[in-house]
Amino acid sequence: MSTVEDTRASDKYLTLRLAEEHYAVETLRVREIIGMLDITPLPQMPNYVRGVINLRGRIIPVIDLRLRLGMRAKEYSSRTCVVVLDLNGEAEEDVVQIGCIVDSVSEVREVSQDQIEPPSTLSNPERASFLKGLAKIPEYKVVVSLLDIDALLSLSTLEKVCAKSSPSEIN
Repeated sequence: MSTVEDTRASDKYLTLRLAEEHYAVETLRVREIIGMLDITPLPQMPNYVRGVINLRGRIIPVIDLRLRLGMRAKEYSSRTCVVVLDLNGEAEEDVVQIGCIVDSVSEVREVSQDQIEPPSTLSNPERASFLKGLAKIPEYKVVVSLLDIDALLSLSTLEKVCAKSSPSEIN
């Protein structure tokens, strides 16, 4: 793939909704989008870590993105889904997958650099640390928060989840 194609691809984002808020993640980080599956809970995890799923024989930790961002829990609906994301591991070739429960996904949008501004200092400082920026997308008539997936989903939490689960524990 050429550098021009890499640049174009990195400007594409999957938009999603949590409550009335619009968020987006880079499409290069999205592995797949699946409907809700049975989640095996794990003891002594933070409230946003819902447990693990068995996705075609692979154990994937699952978090509720609403809870991770400090929002209220909501009953899952027919539009609720799991976005499986690739996180960067410690070594460049290490990729860890994690599932994020979201209220709904919208579409893939191209977002140019001139549409992105730094996270607002007026927003929740903890939440702002999880943002790469804020995108002005005219059709949305609202600002879309571009999530920094690696900052939001720390690998130390994932390591705890993965260490407490093994294939024999998953139905």
